[in-house]
Amino acid sequence: MEKTILSIDCGTQSLRAIIFSLKGEVLAIQKIPFEPYTSPKAGWAEQDPEIYWHTLKVACNKLKRESAHHFSSIVGVGVTALRDSMVNVNKNGEPLRPLMIWLDQRKAKPVFRPEWGLKILIKTMGLEDTLTKAQREGKCNWIRQNQPAIWENTYKYLQVSGFLHYRLTGEFKDSVASQIGHIPFDYKKQKWGNPKNLLAFSTKLYPVEKEKLPELVQPGEIIGGIDKKASEETGLPENLPLVACGSDKGCETLGMGVVNTKLGSLSFGTTATIQTTSERYIEPIKFMPAYPATIPGLFNPEVEIFRGFWMITWFKNEFAQKEVEQAKKKGISEEEALNKLLSQSPPGSMGLVVQPYWSPGLSEPAAKGAIIGFGDVHKKPHVYRAVIEGLAFALKEGKEKIERVSGQKMEKLAVSGGASQSNEICQIAADIFDLPIIRGQTSETSGLGAAIITAWATGNYISLEEATKNMVKYKDEFQPNTIHVDFYRKLYKKVYKKMYRKLEPLYNEIREITGYPE
Repeated sequence: MEKTILSIDCGTQSLRAIIFSLKGEVLAIQKIPFEPYTSPKAGWAEQDPEIYWHTLKVACNKLKRESAHHFSSIVGVGVTALRDSMVNVNKNGEPLRPLMIWLDQRKAKPVFRPEWGLKILIKTMGLEDTLTKAQREGKCNWIRQNQPAIWENTYKYLQVSGFLHYRLTGEFKDSVASQIGHIPFDYKKQKWGNPKNLLAFSTKLYPVEKEKLPELVQPGEIIGGIDKKASEETGLPENLPLVACGSDKGCETLGMGVVNTKLGSLSFGTTATIQTTSERYIEPIKFMPAYPATIPGLFNPEVEIFRGFWMITWFKNEFAQKEVEQAKKKGISEEEALNKLLSQSPPGSMGLVVQPYWSPGLSEPAAKGAIIGFGDVHKKPHVYRAVIEGLAFALKEGKEKIERVSGQKMEKLAVSGGASQSNEICQIAADIFDLPIIRGQTSETSGLGAAIITAWATGNYISLEEATKNMVKYKDEFQPNTIHVDFYRKLYKKVYKKMYRKLEPLYNEIREITGYPE
């Protein structure tokens, strides 16, 4: 019997249970969608953690029924999940409240009150605003301030991956490579922060008690075996090994074969990111950490565009009702209908340029979204293409930041995420980056990354490097169009790169006058 690997990929809008071969082929998949969140109040984004466990059980049982042969050959399981979405559980692993997913906008009051000497140092380093914003984003701080009884009764404060690990094995353990978010984690040392260290800011900004945090293990280590209860509920064999993997973005990067700084990983997902894999700890944006990679001991320097390719959904909902209806009538996907808009507008969108900061990040806290260059010639296709071009410009700026601190030029980019299935979007990106862009044989790259780690951990490959070489395969390559490259280079350098500096004072005035966003 050919051995197989099961990956559980839990995202914001769906959970996928995927059976991979040891060659990286998708043999069977079950995707269970769910509403990404509920909003009891404006700006809130909450999810019942039991949704994740319920869909995991449904997906596994469907695989067992419909793909029995492959299911019976599973030799290991790996979990990868969304980042920065924390679950408060009691001693029995039962959620105490809905989790606040990464899209939640509520703000906590600052909790860090440094002594005068440290305060002066922070001011000298230009860290005041960054540290204030960071701790206000900490959902642990909000819970402590607004629901103290919940916090007091919290036995463990877990990433979604850690929550699922407990449900599968009864162990409160999680991967080092999953610890990405507003938590007291030392990214440089890749372990929980030391509260006694005056400069361990994460422990000051997010004062989670050490005993409330899970035990950390390296990617590739065994979390535990599937326990009896989980076996009965999922259909997975009892004692089947569950392997520590990493976050969805980290697994995605490995699943595209990005194992050094010569190759970059573009994620065209809800949050758009550019990552690479580095042996050194480097910060592309000052004081923004490099995340732990799924390759033990390495790092994933990253620049993210928070709302990223969510903007496609925004555009579709607000402006493309006609295309959505046409797609339904023709029996094609909505994305395919939108792709046709891209061919109806030339490079540069006839003078429209988008700065895609629909939600600001820590590096540009004043940023707002902007579209400049409107004229009477502009129609819907021009706006859509400008949105895609603006996202590519923002990611290119991120690439330059990573290259500056790494000292290594990227030679090629690997692309994944929902929007990467569009040939038109991939070609626009190749033209703007002026680099070849490769696309994997499977779009399930997060799941593939988890499968690679699991295949190695269960002894099917002698090293993670060997597993990656055997399981990552590329299907398409997009070469830059030389005519468009020069055009985009001018637009990027002479217009896009100057937009934030020129508009920042106006963004501040807007915020001051309107009070939005706070």
